[in-house]
Amino acid sequence: MPLPRTTGLHQRVFDYAHSVLEQQTPSDVLNALHDITTKSLSLPVLGAARFPPKATGWDSAQLGDSIFLHKGVPTGWWEEYETLARGKFRLLLFLAQSSMAPCTWSEAKQALRPTGNDRWSDDLFLKYGIRDAFCCPVGGKWAIIFWSRKILSEKTLERQIRSLIFAAASFSALRLEEVIRPDRVHKELSARLTPREIAVLRWTSTGARTREVAEALRLGVETVRSHLKNAQEKLGVRNRPHAVAEALRRNLIP
Repeated sequence: MPLPRTTGLHQRVFDYAHSVLEQQTPSDVLNALHDITTKSLSLPVLGAARFPPKATGWDSAQLGDSIFLHKGVPTGWWEEYETLARGKFRLLLFLAQSSMAPCTWSEAKQALRPTGNDRWSDDLFLKYGIRDAFCCPVGGKWAIIFWSRKILSEKTLERQIRSLIFAAASFSALRLEEVIRPDRVHKELSARLTPREIAVLRWTSTGARTREVAEALRLGVETVRSHLKNAQEKLGVRNRPHAVAEALRRNLIP
């Protein structure tokens, strides 16, 4: 049986696990998670971060693409954080990416003991009234982060509560991965298809024959056929009509 203090949180996490698939956008996912942790605890959602392929790849982190903030984050914090974070050591995310265990900001500082310039994020947190944070790393890809206006001690954030929050964060991360995947697949395919291949597919979608496409684009007939073949391989299809249909389905051509 859950402890009396965690009964409400336990039920909310259980309900969330069954309803998370209804959330269709990153904002929906974070708002639903925020409702859980603020109704049972004073622990608002800060946001979610998808780890870049490399620990030093901060330049690849973009708001709305791999970084998703909750609307309740103190105004101005992210803009200042983003400016200062580039080229600096990111303590909490570093610890999250190198560990599978949830941790608080206070615990991270005790473990790594940042000094001098490495304390910039701590000072920034305090400037915006953030006294502590709780970071949940999920699957080596995501970090779901909560924030607090008070220090999070083992007494205020006991083991069972941490486990329940981590469970909810895990459901959130899995749903976020599903929600952003269509856009990610679209971007990856758009990057893989060359401009010529996209142009050939666009003309082919109008019903133009190979020679007509070649004339319109001032290419050789064999060059057009080569572009179509390459596009088919990249899209994982067998023939030209299927390539056009797949490109249209994925919004790669208008």
